[in-house]
This record gives sequence, structure tokens and C-alpha cells, in this order.
Amino acid sequence: MSNAKIIVPIFIGATMLLIGARWISWESNHPPIGKCVGDCYEAYKIEDAKRREAEAAMLATASPADLGKKLFTACAACHGLGGEGGVGPKLQAQTKDAIVSMLTQYKNGETRGAQSALMWGQAAALSTDDMANIGAFVESL
Repeated sequence: MSNAKIIVPIFIGATMLLIGARWISWESNHPPIGKCVGDCYEAYKIEDAKRREAEAAMLATASPADLGKKLFTACAACHGLGGEGGVGPKLQAQTKDAIVSMLTQYKNGETRGAQSALMWGQAAALSTDDMANIGAFVESL
């Protein structure tokens, strides 16, 4: 039997043993990714509460157009960032009332054009306030 037939399996076994030892060492010294425990979790809760308070304060003082701008990000993929149109029609120069009317029609499942089916799902999730805020943003463009 040649030395290679003996050495190769020993080398492979030793390498696997070394990799296993390193992995166990890593796992014992590092919490699993995505897990935050102990002091880390307490710090996370404090930071998350601060973030939520800041967001609530911002929302409380935001104008309808500012709130609508945040919601419009979902619309921008088809209508353009500035409402200039693209896959969907141009929304610039539309009034708030016109936008609210169209969104309400879509939410009610009404057909307004060839792409109505795309808008039904988008409008279904919007509240009356959401529609008014989007309308205020579009009117401000």
C-alpha cells in the first residue's frame, strides 16, 4: 500500500476535525446572526422605542402632502417619482379630488381603463386618509 493511500484519508480527516473545532469555537463565542440577547436586546428595545417615538412625532406634525409623499413611493414605479408617467399615466396637474375619486373607484373594483386590474390591488389597501394624502401630494407636484 502506498503512503498516499494512507496519508490522504488522514489529511482529510484532520482537516475536517480542524474545521469542526473552528466552527464550534465560533458558535460558542458569537451569538447566531439575527439573535440579540441580554444587554444587546435591552439596548435594541430602547433604540426601537426612540425610533418609534421620533416617527410618531414626525407623523403628527407632517402635512397631508408629506404623508402622501411617503405613500406615493409605491405609486412611483408606474407613475414616475414626480408623477410624470411611465407604465402608468401621468398624474401631474391632477387635483386632490380627482386622485381621491379615481382611487375610490379602483378600491370599489370599478374599471377606469386598460390597467384597472393593476390598480384594484393597490387601492384596496388604502384608507380614505391615505387616498386624501396621496391626492394632496400629487396636487403639490
